[in-house]
Amino acid sequence: MKQKASIIRRFLLLFILALPLMCYAQELIQKGKTEAKYNVIPNGYNFWMYTPADYESGVNKYPLIIFLHGASLSGYDLNKVKRYGVIDAISKGKIIPALVAAPQTHNGWNPDKVNELLEWVEENYRVDKSRIYVIGMSMGGYGTMDFCNKYPEKVAAGMAFCGGCSSKDCSGLSKLPFWIMHGTADRAVSISCSQRVVKYLQDNCDTHLLRYDWMPGGSHGVYARMFYLQKTYDWLFSHSTNQRPRKVDMTFDINRDDLKQTYNELKWFKGMFEDD
Repeated sequence: MKQKASIIRRFLLLFILALPLMCYAQELIQKGKTEAKYNVIPNGYNFWMYTPADYESGVNKYPLIIFLHGASLSGYDLNKVKRYGVIDAISKGKIIPALVAAPQTHNGWNPDKVNELLEWVEENYRVDKSRIYVIGMSMGGYGTMDFCNKYPEKVAAGMAFCGGCSSKDCSGLSKLPFWIMHGTADRAVSISCSQRVVKYLQDNCDTHLLRYDWMPGGSHGVYARMFYLQKTYDWLFSHSTNQRPRKVDMTFDINRDDLKQTYNELKWFKGMFEDD
């Protein structure tokens, strides 16, 4: 009985000690700012712009993540872009210490227009130009590969899920750390679209900066969970264009169990503050 009471006291003590950390996490979520940017780039994309909690009060430069959505979020209603992805992950409690730009397209991704967005953000925010990351899924996976293929010197690392590359020449993707993922049972975008890119790089380029994974039985939507997984951001942030020579981080392994767990973590975190 005494042992049980001792365990309960220890648990209560740990809970009390953890309360300040919970409040601080809640404060970070509340202070982060997500703003809609309309018509700030002539003939360019409208987009969401997220700034971390401590951005306004500091002077430091921040990493930048560019999130490119899939076809289902296309159109002229910017709120669609919040349905899944990096901005949605932040709204669900994911703390990401970076600027995030999430544009919307209505007719596919144009790498030059993505570059215009990048340059606008660099001119108007304190961006660490050595730590720019691009990530996308499905049509956004195509957009990510297309942009990184054309502007590899600007990107510290890229991740493309269930996508492909529009260009026959994919050699630009060999010049930066790049991670391609695709499910073998994808019926919306065939895995052959990603496999073609990997084969081209293997046949024509140095592939020491390339990572790729094929998930057995993985459907088209399985990689939507990547935007909510901490390992995704840890892997991206482990790279910088200042690295000489450039290296790809091979220490992270992302599998189906990781993807299953990430939503549970977010539900737990959001549940602590669901009444706020």
